[in-house]
Amino acid sequence: MGVEIVINGDSPYGTSARLEKMKKSMNMYVEKVKKFPGLAWKMIWKVGREDPRRVIHSIKVGLSLTLVSLLYLLEPLFEDIGQNAIWAVMTVVVVLEFTAGATLCKGLNRGFGTLLAGLLAFFIEYIATASGQIFKAIFIGAAVFFIGMSATYVRFVPYIKKNYDYGVVIFLLTFNLITVSSFRVENVLKIAHERIYMIAIGCGICLLMSLLVFPNWSGEELHDSTVFKLEGLAISIQACVNDYFSEEEPKAANGESLEDPIYKGYKAVLDSKSTDETLAMYASWEPRHSRYCYRFPWQQYVKLGAVLRHFGYTVVALHGCLKTEIQTPRSVRALFKDPCIRVAREVSKALMELADSVSKRRQCSPEVLSDHLHEALQDLDTALRSQPKLFLGPNANSNTNMLALAAAQARQKSGKDFGISLSSVKTDTSALLEWRSKRASEQSKENDRKVLRPTLSKIAITSLEFSEALPFAAFASLLVEIVARLDLVIEEVEELGRLAHFKEFEPGDAVVSVICQTPKAENAKPMENHLPSHGAAE
Repeated sequence: MGVEIVINGDSPYGTSARLEKMKKSMNMYVEKVKKFPGLAWKMIWKVGREDPRRVIHSIKVGLSLTLVSLLYLLEPLFEDIGQNAIWAVMTVVVVLEFTAGATLCKGLNRGFGTLLAGLLAFFIEYIATASGQIFKAIFIGAAVFFIGMSATYVRFVPYIKKNYDYGVVIFLLTFNLITVSSFRVENVLKIAHERIYMIAIGCGICLLMSLLVFPNWSGEELHDSTVFKLEGLAISIQACVNDYFSEEEPKAANGESLEDPIYKGYKAVLDSKSTDETLAMYASWEPRHSRYCYRFPWQQYVKLGAVLRHFGYTVVALHGCLKTEIQTPRSVRALFKDPCIRVAREVSKALMELADSVSKRRQCSPEVLSDHLHEALQDLDTALRSQPKLFLGPNANSNTNMLALAAAQARQKSGKDFGISLSSVKTDTSALLEWRSKRASEQSKENDRKVLRPTLSKIAITSLEFSEALPFAAFASLLVEIVARLDLVIEEVEELGRLAHFKEFEPGDAVVSVICQTPKAENAKPMENHLPSHGAAE
């Protein structure tokens, strides 16, 4: 009976334990509730502090909603417009986006889609009415099917999907609402006219707020993000090389303090593909920022972003050399410290010069790659050639013989295993016990082999005399690869300056500052993604 009481949980000890656990859970929940207001306020403050434009955009949305709400609040306006004023409110909520280009894109798409749908619906309604009451339902159903099928198929065209997908959705929605309603509602023309009027009012308010009240341009956002990516790569390369040749041992990575200067520099580059394409598309809808009537090359920014991502992959690999399992001793690294640091400094200097030229909208310097970079590469090559034993090893033949002996032993063992013939089948108990013991011994050997395999592999790697220099060889080759890929970045920046008609370079515009220290994580300000969400159309 006592056992049953304990199992059922009626024991006083079990009840007290559950009560104690519930009390602890309740106390933890109360503590979380007490901390929630402070955490929420910190998060709200952080979001606004990172980009004050978010606060301005929120105020603009609130003001726009207040203006369209006057259509409901003011009695004279409500009597003339009626319930259709809700379409103006819905338009403001859907169309007003963070950047002016996004608002123009969605506003014009919504306006033209609604207008074309209304005209086509009126035409369909006129033909349906003229054809007679018998064929009206059949004609409307056929028109809805054909228009719906055609509009949906057009959305798969890449150019339409990229630029006018939202407008096609609004066209399809408005056309079906007007066409289907015309079969039951007598005064559908008046309803459609009022809805189009309200959507036009909502779009007009959105465009005025986006273009005239503290506008945020998609083109400027794309331009600034390109500058930020160039600077971030320069900081990452300089910080990575400095950390690699640092005399201090790296601390255990229990947070972002160790990775922030390097990781945050190239992270924005690797994650920029969709952002650059979307910003370039929205920037094409914006008014020109120049007095010349030429098409601004926003797609060149996208091409430059692609080249920077290709460049950033090498920086990622360079950063990975800091965290490999096998590291070159610092005494060996010190032999090549000076030329490597000079190469990284010159590459970072060139990237900062490119960032400055893009930021100031001027042509980059013809001597963006200085002679100091060529001299640093020559010194690195000389230093590598002066230490051949570090990379080849003095006893290369003995190592080869050792590996050949190990391979021969492995082949001999494999041949023995496969050469064993199957024994005859036995049916007595001794045969069964023999099979079980043999099976158990094989399983124990397999388990020992699985446990020892990683250890043996590390021993085999570290026993090689040239293994200590191999990680540095990879590091040096990646550093040289970064120099080679820098030419592609310079070519794209020069092409951007030519297509965008940047001002000519003057001798006084040269950038002479060199990155000596990496900024702290809190001082870095990565570009945030303020792109509009592509939700369902209302």
